This record gives sequence, structure tokens and C-alpha cells, in this order.
Amino acid sequence: MSAGPLPRPTAAGPAAGGDPAPCPERGLLWALTLLALAVSLWRTEDRFTWFLETVPAMLGLGLMWATRSGFPLSRLLYWLIFVHSLVLILGGTYTYAKVPLGEWAKDWFGFTRNHYDRIGHFMQGFAPAVLVRELLVRRSPLAGSRWLAPLVFCACLAFSAFYELIEWWSALAVGEDAEAFLGTQGDPWDTQTDMFLAAIGAIVALWLLPRLHDRQLAGERPSRP
Repeated sequence: MSAGPLPRPTAAGPAAGGDPAPCPERGLLWALTLLALAVSLWRTEDRFTWFLETVPAMLGLGLMWATRSGFPLSRLLYWLIFVHSLVLILGGTYTYAKVPLGEWAKDWFGFTRNHYDRIGHFMQGFAPAVLVRELLVRRSPLAGSRWLAPLVFCACLAFSAFYELIEWWSALAVGEDAEAFLGTQGDPWDTQTDMFLAAIGAIVALWLLPRLHDRQLAGERPSRP
């Protein structure tokens, strides 16, 4: 006796293809990111490392501009791109091993290294998780699918691993000039720790943000008091 096809899970969240609620402060976020890049370039003492560290922020700036009309992103995603860009820009200004915030934490907690780069790699999973999720929800049949979160997680891990390869290729290409960009600070497990923190960032984003993200993708505007 045939059991018949298994039932498919009911789709939840926004349907693919729609535009999210507008982000009124999108232009302000873009301008502030551009200003932060300009100030950072003026303040940095190592422009080669600055360029390597801030390329993702420049790409984020381009993404914010390119999506302003044809494919506007959710308000949540614009803010995450902005915050992630600031983390990258601050790291590029001083190099990750010398960021004052990490130096203060090093003194307060007795760390043996500057851990600011750990924040950067956490954000490397946290913000891209929402970006990948948004693209899949809006441009694929995965909206509401049980496969959505695992695929987003795998994409974030793949991106983190690819970024580590970029660091390795940079070291091979320019030698000691890439030491500040690598930022290992003598940690033999730096690469593995970086990817682990990106994975944690993606998990945290997928745990905390889907409901807010889905409401914004459905076009729901924040309520006013």
C-alpha cells in the first residue's frame, strides 16, 4: 500500500520577491560610512594594510549605494552593513593588533594579545548571515524552508574560509608587508579561531534576528509611539 508523498512544511515569513519596508536613514548611513573611511585614511600610518582591511567596508559602501532603488535592502541589513563597516574601518585605522579598544581590554583583563580582531571575525559571520538570508528569502524558493538557516550558516563558513585564503595569498604575494594584515599576533590557532568566531556570529544572528528580519522583509514598518 502506497503511503503517498510526505507533506511539505508550511512556508513561514515573507514571500520571495517583495521589497522590504524602506530605510529612511539609508543615505545617512552611507554618508557616515564614507566619512569614516575618509577620516580613517587620513589617520592611518599604514595605508597598505588599511586598504587590505577596509576593502570589505568599501564593498559594503558600494552595496548600500547600488541597492538604493532597484533592490532596496531591509533596514536591519543596512544597519548591520554600517556597523560591520565601522568595525573594519577602526581595525584598518590602527591595524587590528593595535586598536585602542583591544589594548584597553588587554590591560583590564590581562590578555596576552589584542583581541579586537575577534570582534571583527564575529561580525564576519553575524552581518553576512542576514545578507545571505535576505538574498535567499527574496530570490529563491527557500523562504520558510527548513533548509534556509543551514544554508545561510554554510555560506557564512565558506566566506570566512575564503577570507582566510585571501590572507594567505596576500602573505605569499607581499611577504612581511602583509604581517599586520594577517594579525596572528603569535597565535598558532588564529585561522581556526577566526573561522570559529564567524560561525558563532552566524549562529547568533540566525537565532536572534529572523523574526525582526521577516517582519521587515514583509514590508512592516516600525510602529511609532
